[in-house]
Amino acid sequence: MGGQVFLQSTLNGLLLGGLYALIGAGMSLIFGVLRVINLAHGEMLMVGMYITFWLFTLFNLNPYVSVLISFPALCLLGAAIQRFLVAPILRKNAPEENQLLLTMGVGLGITEVVRLLFTANYRTFSTPFATATITVLGISISLALLTAFGIALGISLLLYTVLLKTDLGRSLRATAQDKDAASLYGIDGNRTYTLAFGIGSGLAGVAGSLLLPIFYLSPTVGGAFTLKAFIVTVLGGMGSVLGALVGGLTLGVAESLGAVYVSTAYRDVIGYLVFILVLSLRPSGLVGRSRF
Repeated sequence: MGGQVFLQSTLNGLLLGGLYALIGAGMSLIFGVLRVINLAHGEMLMVGMYITFWLFTLFNLNPYVSVLISFPALCLLGAAIQRFLVAPILRKNAPEENQLLLTMGVGLGITEVVRLLFTANYRTFSTPFATATITVLGISISLALLTAFGIALGISLLLYTVLLKTDLGRSLRATAQDKDAASLYGIDGNRTYTLAFGIGSGLAGVAGSLLLPIFYLSPTVGGAFTLKAFIVTVLGGMGSVLGALVGGLTLGVAESLGAVYVSTAYRDVIGYLVFILVLSLRPSGLVGRSRF
C-alpha cells in the first residue's frame, strides 16, 4: 500500500511538474535573451486562463483547442509590453531594480484590470472530462492532467528544438550571447527582444489554458504562478529552457510527495525547501546557468 501511494504521488507530481516546466520555460526564455526577470509572468498565465474560460463559456470551445488563441493573444500582449514599457528601460541601461519594479507594476495593473472587468469572484471549470480518471495498475490518473502534461511536454520540447535548429532560434541565441555582435550579422536585436518576450508570454498563456480544467480561476491567481515560474527557472539554471523542464518536474514531485508525507498545508513550503537545498548544493541550478 505504501509503495502504491508513493507511485501515485510521484506520478501526480510529474504530471503537474510538466505544467510548471512550461511556465518556467517562458520565464527562462525571456531572462535568457533579455536578462529581465518578468514578475508579470503569472499574470500573463492568468489572462490565458480567462481567455480560455470565456471561450468555453460563450462558444463551448475546448480548452485544449483554445491554446491556438491564447498563445497568439498573449504573444501580442507580451510584445506590446516589451516594446512600449520594457524596451525604454533597457535602452537607458536602468538598474535591474527598475526592471523588477516595472514588471511587478505591469502585473499589478493586469490584475486590477481583470478584477474590474470580471470581478474578484473565484470561478471553476466543470466538465465531465475535467474530473474523469483512468486507472492503470491500481494508480488513478486524471485525464485532464495527463492531457495537459502531454501538450506541455510537447511544446517544451518543440521550443527547445526551435532554439537549436531554426534561424529564429539562432537569432535568439546570438542576441542572448551578445546583442551588439549579433547586429553585425544583420540580426535586429530590438526585434529579437520583442519576439522573445512575446513568445515567453505566449507560453504562459498556453499554460493558463492547460491549467484551467484543474485549477480555480481568479484575478489574483497569477502571483503564485510567478513565484513558481521563478523557482523553476532558478532550479534548472537561469536562462536554460532545458533546465526549466528539469526544474519543473523536480518542483512538481517535491510538492506532491510533501503533501502526502508531511501535510497538504505545507505543500508549497516543501517546494521552497527543495529550492533552497538545491541552490545550497548547486548554486548554478540542476542543469547549470545557460542562455538555453
